[in-house]
Amino acid sequence: MQAFIEGMPKAELHVHIEGTLEPELSFALAKKNNIELPYDTPEALIAAYDFHDLPSFLKIYYAGMSVLIDEDDFYQLTWDYLEKAASQNVVYTELFFDPQGHTSRGVSFDTVITGIRKAQTAAEEKLGIRSQLIMCFLRNMSAESAMEHLVMAKPYLGWLVGVGLDSDEHNNPPVKFREVFKLAKEWGLKLTMHCDVNQKNTLEHIRQVIEIIGVDRIDHGVNSLESDDLCELIKSHKLGLTVCPVSNQFVVQSLTSNEIRQMLDKGMLATINSDDPAYFRAYMNENLIALQQEGDFSREELKTLMANAFTVTWLPEDDKQVYLDQLNAYC
Repeated sequence: MQAFIEGMPKAELHVHIEGTLEPELSFALAKKNNIELPYDTPEALIAAYDFHDLPSFLKIYYAGMSVLIDEDDFYQLTWDYLEKAASQNVVYTELFFDPQGHTSRGVSFDTVITGIRKAQTAAEEKLGIRSQLIMCFLRNMSAESAMEHLVMAKPYLGWLVGVGLDSDEHNNPPVKFREVFKLAKEWGLKLTMHCDVNQKNTLEHIRQVIEIIGVDRIDHGVNSLESDDLCELIKSHKLGLTVCPVSNQFVVQSLTSNEIRQMLDKGMLATINSDDPAYFRAYMNENLIALQQEGDFSREELKTLMANAFTVTWLPEDDKQVYLDQLNAYC
């Protein structure tokens, strides 16, 4: 089964590029940029990855960004992820990035997005992995800041496929960013938002992203299973759910394999993703292998999860079909 998973062509739709910063690269960039890290070795840094909830993870996640300074840093970060993903037979990916996490440190928007874009182009040419970029807003920051960054992105709209919302969900409901997402939609961008696992008011937040924001996809969204009405709403809108098993394990001590199977049984468009693979020590294959082992998923179920991913990509229908044909040819 492991060989079957490893060989399967894959799409990944929920991965934060800053969350792919491996400890070795972190140390190399820290040395290059004369930044002192609070750990002596990459191994010591990994040992500090003790996450038990969203805030404890975010604290280390944002600290890690401090080594990313110039265009080459963002290029190397993105190239390394795309190279790793391609080695795991990920043929298509949609990448999140958090510009506010960098502009707040004095790094320009242009530096961030240009470095990422150059790596995307190089990886498609040299490795054959195609990718699109989703700009995320940090929900713990103001709606005004989000709007400022959307306006900053206007000259680069051709490099973006959509916008998202992530970071600390507590007291930061989707409706806080209603006007920002309304404008993004008017500009032709696709919409997604995180509805993280077991957050306060999570069912209301899931309702808001569907009925008020009008998202095209939901990130995480596992708690929707607690409401039959929400499940039906998600199905009627044909919304994909980008679920992250190993990431979930740090919050709920489970890969949520039971919940993922429930989604499949209900005909919901659940997909499997790595989220922040450098921090959770698991890329796409590791997520799928761990999920299969915990939940005893069949080949057909794994194929359905991957077909769901290609189906809910933000690609033209013809392009989706090419990837689905690849998947069908494989299994």
